Amino acid sequence: MNQGSDTRSVQRAAFVVATTASFLMPFMGASANVAVPSIGEDLHMDAIALTWVATAFLLAAAVALLPAGRVADMVGRKRVFSLGTFVYTAASLLCGLSPSGDLLIAARVLQGIGASMIFGTGLAILTSVFPPGERGRAIGFNVAAVYMGLSLGPFVGGILVKHFGWRSVFLFNVPLGLAVLATIRMGLRGEWKAEARGGFDFWGAAIYAVSLVSLMYGVSLFPSQGGMIVACAALLGIVGFYLVERKHKAPLVDVSLFSHNHQFLFSNLAALVHYSATFGVTFLLSLYLQAARGFDPQEAGSILIAQPIMMALVSPFAGKISDRVQPRIVASTGMGLTCLSLAGMTFLGLTTPLVVVVGILALLGLGFALFSSPNTNAVMNSVGPASYGIASATVGTMRVLGQMVSMGIATLVLGQKVGRVHLEPGMYGSFVEGIRTIMLIFSVLCLIGIAFSAARGKRVVHPDQ
Repeated sequence: MNQGSDTRSVQRAAFVVATTASFLMPFMGASANVAVPSIGEDLHMDAIALTWVATAFLLAAAVALLPAGRVADMVGRKRVFSLGTFVYTAASLLCGLSPSGDLLIAARVLQGIGASMIFGTGLAILTSVFPPGERGRAIGFNVAAVYMGLSLGPFVGGILVKHFGWRSVFLFNVPLGLAVLATIRMGLRGEWKAEARGGFDFWGAAIYAVSLVSLMYGVSLFPSQGGMIVACAALLGIVGFYLVERKHKAPLVDVSLFSHNHQFLFSNLAALVHYSATFGVTFLLSLYLQAARGFDPQEAGSILIAQPIMMALVSPFAGKISDRVQPRIVASTGMGLTCLSLAGMTFLGLTTPLVVVVGILALLGLGFALFSSPNTNAVMNSVGPASYGIASATVGTMRVLGQMVSMGIATLVLGQKVGRVHLEPGMYGSFVEGIRTIMLIFSVLCLIGIAFSAARGKRVVHPDQ
C-alpha cells in the first residue's frame, strides 16, 4: 500500500463501507420488526411462523460468524466483505419479492449469512487500515452507526410500511448495498489476509454450528425441562468444540487466544456479560410502556429512543478516548453506569414518572457507549493482523450469545411470574414485579462484568501491529 494520500483514501473508503454496513444490519432488524404484522396479513402467516422471520436471520448470522471470520483471514477480508455485501443485497431483493412465507424465511436465512460475512470482516478491515493510535475513533463511529440503525429502524420502517407496504423495508436495502459495492470497487484498494496455515476446519465448524443452533433452540424453550436439557447438551457441545480446536493444526478458532491472551479473554467475557445484562431491557420496557402504562407503539418508541440516541452520540468520543486512556478504565466505568441504571430499574412501578424512565434509559445509553467502543478497541488491539477476522467475528458472536442469554433470563423469570398468558390489567402488578426481578439479576451480572473488565489489565497492543 502507498503511504500518504493513498493511505488516507483507503481509510476513508474502509470507514464508509464498514459504517454503512454496520448501520444497515440493525436498521434491517429493527425496521423488519415493524413490518411483521403486515407480513403476516399479506402472506397468511401465523404467529409461530412470523417469529421465524426474525429468528431465521439471527440464527443464520450467529452460526456463520466465526466461519466467515476464519475464511476472511484465509482468503482476504475485502473479498469476503464484498461477497457478503452482494449476498445480503441479493437476499434483501428476494425478501422484498417473496410470494410466500416459506420463501421469505429462506431469503432471511440467506440474508443472515450475508450479514455474518459483513460483520465478521468489517471491523477487521477497519483494524487493518487504521493504526492503533487512530483505531479507537474509527471503531467508535462504527459502533455509533449500529446504534443509529437501531434508533432509525422503527421510525423509518414505520413510514415505509405505512406508505409503501412491508416489501419496501427489504427493498430499501438494495440501493444502499449496491452503493457499498461500488465504493468497495472504486475506493477500497488492496487486500488484507493472514498467511496461509492449513485448510478450513470443517469438523470444528460443524460441531460449532450444531452446538449453537441447539443452544438457541433450547433457550427458546425456556423455562421447560426440555429446553434446559437441550441447552445443557449444547453447552457440552461447546466444551467438545473447545477440546477439538485445541488439537487441530488449523482450527476454526485459535483457542490459545482465550487461554494465553488475558486482554482478549476478559474483554470478550465482559462483552458477553454486558449484552446478557442489557439486550432484554428494550423488550421488557416496550411491554411495560405499552401494556402496563397504556402508551401506543409510537409513544413507547419515542421514550425508548433515549437509549440508542445517547449511545450514538457518545460512542465516537468513547472510542477516541480509548486510544489515549486505558480501555479497562473507560469500559469498566461504562459498565458501572450500566449497573447503576439497571439498579434504578429495580424500583420501576406502575406510576413511575416518565422523566425518571427516560433518565434511566439515557444513563443506560451512556454506560453502554462508554463500554462498547473501548472494549471492542481492546479486543482488536490484543491480536495480530493474522487474527483480525476471527477477532471481529468473536466480538459479534459474544453479542449474539449475550442477546440469547438476556432473553432467556427474561423468558424464564416472566414465565414464573405471569406464565404463558396474555397480559391483563389484573396481572400488571406481577408483570412489573417480574421486571424488577430481572433487572436485579441484570445488575448482578454487571457486577461480574465489571470484574472481568478490570481483570484484563493494562492495555497491550499486539507486537505484530
